[in-house]
Amino acid sequence: MASSSSSFSVTSPWLYDVFLSFRGEDIRDTFIAHLNHALMEKGIRTFIDEDEVKRGDEISPVLLQAIEDSKTSIIVLSENYASSTWCLDELLKILECKKSRQQLVLPVFYHVDPSYVRKQEGSFGKALAKHAEKLNVDMKKLQLWKEALQEVANLSGDHLTNGNEAKFIEGIVQDISRFIESHSYLPVAKYPTGLDSQLRDIMNLHLSVGTNDVRMVGILGLGGIGKTSLAKAIWNSIAFRFEASCFLANVSDHSNRGRGLVRLQETLYSKIFRGRRSLEIDSIDSGINIIKRILHSKSVLLILDGVDHITQLDTLAGACDWFGEGSRIIITARDQHLLTAHGVDSTYKMKLLNYHDALQLFCWHAFKQQKPVEGYDKFVEQIISYAGSLPLALTVLGSDLYGRSESEWKSSLDKYKQIPHQDIQKILQTSYERLSEEEKNVFLDIACFFNGQLQLDDVIIKILDSSSFCPNFSIPRLREKCLISEFDGRLQMHDLLRDMGREVVRQESPENPGARSRLFFYKDVREVLEDDTGRNKVEAIVIDFPEGDEIIHLSPNAFKNMKRLRLFRCINAYFYGEPNCLPNSIRVLDWLNCPLQSMPSEFRGDNLFILQMVGSHIQEICFEFKNLMVMNFRGSEFLTKISDISRCPNLKQMDFKDCKNLVEVHDSVASLAKLVRLNLSGCNNLERFPKELLLRSLQFLDALHGSQLSSSGI
Repeated sequence: MASSSSSFSVTSPWLYDVFLSFRGEDIRDTFIAHLNHALMEKGIRTFIDEDEVKRGDEISPVLLQAIEDSKTSIIVLSENYASSTWCLDELLKILECKKSRQQLVLPVFYHVDPSYVRKQEGSFGKALAKHAEKLNVDMKKLQLWKEALQEVANLSGDHLTNGNEAKFIEGIVQDISRFIESHSYLPVAKYPTGLDSQLRDIMNLHLSVGTNDVRMVGILGLGGIGKTSLAKAIWNSIAFRFEASCFLANVSDHSNRGRGLVRLQETLYSKIFRGRRSLEIDSIDSGINIIKRILHSKSVLLILDGVDHITQLDTLAGACDWFGEGSRIIITARDQHLLTAHGVDSTYKMKLLNYHDALQLFCWHAFKQQKPVEGYDKFVEQIISYAGSLPLALTVLGSDLYGRSESEWKSSLDKYKQIPHQDIQKILQTSYERLSEEEKNVFLDIACFFNGQLQLDDVIIKILDSSSFCPNFSIPRLREKCLISEFDGRLQMHDLLRDMGREVVRQESPENPGARSRLFFYKDVREVLEDDTGRNKVEAIVIDFPEGDEIIHLSPNAFKNMKRLRLFRCINAYFYGEPNCLPNSIRVLDWLNCPLQSMPSEFRGDNLFILQMVGSHIQEICFEFKNLMVMNFRGSEFLTKISDISRCPNLKQMDFKDCKNLVEVHDSVASLAKLVRLNLSGCNNLERFPKELLLRSLQFLDALHGSQLSSSGI
């Protein structure tokens, strides 16, 4: 195999499918003319030397380059083939490319006995003798020619003595067609912008083609980021360097159909033998034994694209010792744990496009040029921001907007922000559909409510855990599946993944928001809370109204039928009216400027973990919420009294900053064993407070402006 190069390209390494080497005066206008015509009829690109009469003593650089640029070579060994030094030099170059570029070489013995070629007898022996005597050929060159003739004669080829020449040509064309099909150039992308740098990185840092070790390398990334395109580019760059090669696309899809894995094994077997052999495999186990037997002595390039289950890897590429020296097995996946569990040697994580490449890619699809058309710049900026440099989105949206007017662009942008393009949704949603139910719920909560906000602390984990979402397992799994990342202690999700999750929720009930599991779009929230249309399906509501449209005329029975509501969060809204009831299922109640003066009498709050009512109208704290961990009533000017809260033993944080009319704090506050943080700063009118604090877990106390207390950090 050739040594690895530091220069790689996503374009095809081949200009021609077949290079035809022949002695013109023997067969140019007969056999070669018919063979060339038959190949071209099959769509096979051939290179045929048309300038034989202009030949000098040395083979031309153009011809040498044509040999390198050809995927296969057909050497037609006719009676006078060896009499041409030009043909013999072609032969040397062809056999060199067979070794360095793994080109297929097919010898055709045209009315010539292969043994005459191998032993340099008959016309071949005479021709070599004349070269030695008359053409002053140095002995080293002569020896190279002899060895080349011996080597080509030992290759598997076709021999024509007598018989139907048309059928003979048909057989050659079939062999070449099968080889080309199994080694076809894979179309990478219409505009492979930004792919070259990633191709160079993975080739130089992970694959190191040319070394004798066997390597399994993973390509990891979220849907639509370009994993398949990169895998195809790798194939086009290096497949010719291996004795056998196979690209299995959409492995997960194929494996889920009937005898899917067995059929994939059969396909792998057939491609390894370049379509010349087929085999019916009766079971996965027998398929594994067959694959190991045929591959262990071959240098193999195997690309498994779109793997989503460990069984697929165990079935098709169980271990490095299945393959011969120098083999490379490349696996594309959206799941880091899958690659880790299979023991890949290294993983290349795909990167989003930089701004320059994202701009170019979008413009190529939207305008068929590298830059925006005049007047569209502002729209292009918005699209790139929306797409988040994801190649899939830039390609789909650019194609969708091509040739449309400015008004159509504006309308489309508004629509994309509400309902994602179906082609983007379909690909990204595949990752969601492969999640467990717990993982789906955590994903949707982050997509709808917590993107960029959720801190991984004990309180949040406890909330998700109380909903049976298994956050300690689900959150790492979402990270491994490239659906979330973590930055500065907060969970981050790509905006298009967020929009995909929100569209999943919208599709639960497109016409009736009150029958969806999660409500987050302010118009839907208004409809449900004002018209009392919320149903048992609703699990979570977050209210974030745009400025100037933040008033809700709350129906008294707005929450009556929401028996499964676990999260209610108001970020920006004002309410007219009070609810008569709150669901006892609720775990998080985060209600800015809550109009309630007291909690509804029938609300037990057994499942409540977080109670935040900043700026509320609550007048007295007298709760019995046994699981409550966080209580925040900052700026609640109507609050005057904190009564007995001994039945809230799990409280960790209490915040009453700037509750200016708070007068009394019950002694029970002093005995909260788990309380870590207590903030009473700004409570200027506080008159009664426990004389002795027995807060063994307390780490922070702030009561700088209290009438009886001082501020301290503990």
